Amino acid sequence: MNYKRFGNKVIVRIDSGEEIVKTLKQLCKNLDIKLGSITGIGATDKATIGLFDIKTREYRSTELVGDHEIAPAYGNISTMDGTVYLHLHANLCNAEHKSFGGHLNSAVVSATFEAIIDIIDAEIDRVFDEKIGLNLLDI
Repeated sequence: MNYKRFGNKVIVRIDSGEEIVKTLKQLCKNLDIKLGSITGIGATDKATIGLFDIKTREYRSTELVGDHEIAPAYGNISTMDGTVYLHLHANLCNAEHKSFGGHLNSAVVSATFEAIIDIIDAEIDRVFDEKIGLNLLDI
């Protein structure tokens, strides 16, 4: 992974073989980013996406193996219990141009992944909501 910071923007390149969510989370920790947004594009050959089932209050995950374009990944950065919390979604397209989308649990870069992080100089924590079963922004 390589990055350059320009004020409140960080340009990131994540390389082949690196896991996107883990790498972005570590970068946010290293740069002390506590609030912001992320957008990115690239390619993966192994990803797990999820869909939250409101009735069961559980994520249903699907693993996608094979070449997929990330078109795009996007989400936000916040904190929970003093640590970085990423909430990312992605649209993944295969060779037949079929699209799969949902909560991005993990994705291993096959070629490259390029992202822009927009930093907000503030902090918003998350809190678990018993009624919904999700960690919601505490605003």
